[in-house]
Amino acid sequence: MDNRSDIRDFLATRRARLTPEQVGLPAGGGRRRVAGLRREEVAVLAGVSTEWYTRLEKGHISGVSDDVLEAVARALQLDEAERVYLFDLARAARPANRAPRRHKQVEVRPRVQWMLDSMTASAAFVRNGRMDILAINALGRALYSPMFADARRPANIARYQFLDPGAQHYFPDWDGAANVTVALLRAEAGRDPHNKDLRQLVGELSTLSEEFRARWAAHNVRIHHAGKKQFNHPEVGPLDLVYHSLNLAADDDWVLDLTIYTAEPGTASEDRLKLLASWAATHLPARPATDPTR
Repeated sequence: MDNRSDIRDFLATRRARLTPEQVGLPAGGGRRRVAGLRREEVAVLAGVSTEWYTRLEKGHISGVSDDVLEAVARALQLDEAERVYLFDLARAARPANRAPRRHKQVEVRPRVQWMLDSMTASAAFVRNGRMDILAINALGRALYSPMFADARRPANIARYQFLDPGAQHYFPDWDGAANVTVALLRAEAGRDPHNKDLRQLVGELSTLSEEFRARWAAHNVRIHHAGKKQFNHPEVGPLDLVYHSLNLAADDDWVLDLTIYTAEPGTASEDRLKLLASWAATHLPARPATDPTR
């Protein structure tokens, strides 16, 4: 198994979105046969030969120096997340990193759950790169209660967004939320392209959701830091929340993410978040000690 198709499609889609005018090159006369830049134009911008760049875009990235990758990233005007993704693809293409593997599910240490439980005015949870919820506090579970309605399998944000019909009502900006989720999964796939568990999820969603397939093919990537998100909760109504995400150290190859949602003080969303906390105290079952996500 290799990642040459991911490399090829990523570079081709980044090249297609740029025009000669955007990078300071003459547009030239006549009709262009390709959308965006030509390969030879990217090669000029990166300071490499056309033959070399063509080979790179065909997926032959193993052994390419960091300096050359930086030059290509600048030529294609990659943002931070895209640059990291390109370097991840190069690292994963090295022979020593090509062995497929299935990760043992990481267990969140009890002290992490204690930390989450201490956050009573914010919704907080820990997820892995596959978007599985590994640990969550009471308000977080209340916020995402529609996602936890199916107790047959662990909660997964991507699976809920694309396979549960109710998700499009729960997320008022469903398109935006779906774009972010797929971009996060794509970035994780670049970091660890031979992760069987992640590939299995991508295969499942690609088979069952046309919306997911279209977004996955776009090769957009994202690094999760901070932002705003809207919810239409079935118990308390609309919520406009802000979030911050932080990396959390793990004991294996999974990259864990701690996300905290809060409401702006003095707003209707703050009142509704407090109402949701009260609702959770009386309507949600106690969390089993053996499985904090159920």
